[in-house]
Amino acid sequence: MNNEKKLGFGLMRLPLLDKNDAAGIDLEETKKMVDAFIEKGFTYFDTAWMYCGFASEKATKTALVDRYPRDKFTLATKLHSGFFNSFEDRDKIFNAQLDNTGAGYFDYYLLHGIDAGSYPKYEQFDCFNWLRDKKKQGLVKHMGLSFHDTPELLDEILTKHPDMEFVQLQINYLDWESEWIHSRACYEMAKKHGIPVIVMEPVKGGTLAKLPDEAEKLLKDYNPDASISSWAIRFAASLDNVMMVLSGMSSMEQMQDNLSYMEDFKPMSEEEKVLCFKAADIINSQIAVPCTGCSYCTEGCPMKIAIPQYFSMYNEDMREAESKGWTVNLSNYQLVSQKFGKASACVACGQCENACPQHLPIIEHLKTVAKRYE
Repeated sequence: MNNEKKLGFGLMRLPLLDKNDAAGIDLEETKKMVDAFIEKGFTYFDTAWMYCGFASEKATKTALVDRYPRDKFTLATKLHSGFFNSFEDRDKIFNAQLDNTGAGYFDYYLLHGIDAGSYPKYEQFDCFNWLRDKKKQGLVKHMGLSFHDTPELLDEILTKHPDMEFVQLQINYLDWESEWIHSRACYEMAKKHGIPVIVMEPVKGGTLAKLPDEAEKLLKDYNPDASISSWAIRFAASLDNVMMVLSGMSSMEQMQDNLSYMEDFKPMSEEEKVLCFKAADIINSQIAVPCTGCSYCTEGCPMKIAIPQYFSMYNEDMREAESKGWTVNLSNYQLVSQKFGKASACVACGQCENACPQHLPIIEHLKTVAKRYE
């Protein structure tokens, strides 16, 4: 189905003009990144309805679709259960996505973020048949789903809908044996069904780009020239049955690094994989909140709490020496909370936990954050 190079440009964490404005995309920088990506022979772009504060699809039009012939790239976007509540809504969103991107058709279209909570809604509104119709009309070339749940549920879905052409899974060496993410088990289930895998979150929202000192030393001692994030992307790309690895690049520096080792990709050795798992053990012993920064939790938060930013600050602080009382994040927290709701403003409505692909107990974690910073 796919002869493209294995690195995909995830248009979810694009460079911003203002880091506190998710929709304020730096379009000129994004254009340069798109150019660098295509120049090296890469073609796969992945966006979605709500990425970058609902601005990603339009940015895709400006930076990619308006500037390149349609046959020079492949484009993926998605229908998310949080944004439709009727049969008519599905087409409203799809038609708006065609307008937003100007793409004419989508090479890959996904039913987005399926888990036990959202799957009944996709069935209730007959979304699988709806997607089949889009394919028959030529508006979608390949149909699939992105998935965040157990291998058992994935088995049920792929058994019921065997014509799905690919599945997008969260796979990285940190989540490989996770009891919440089920990276390995879901990957193996997709393989059992003979369905290709697209990998999302290979660097786990940046977690695997900045490791604890001990884990970083382990990888740098083996290969001083390789970036830390390259280990994560190569791990995912080295799995057989993986057709594409998405990287949510937010700077030209990240783009150039990824291109440097993915242009002429060499799969990992068994020795390198063992080092990845050793690094994972070190990270797991230190990480406080395993948040990927996807921001799904913030879109409907009634108190406008900057949940991923607060968790990132907290994780940074927890990696520092326990004896260190004050950190710069105490000031950073005050600055961010002037624009967004404080962690203590949480009303425990549960919207965030329902939206979280990582199934985190966000309400409890916010209490812990509030206790530290407030």
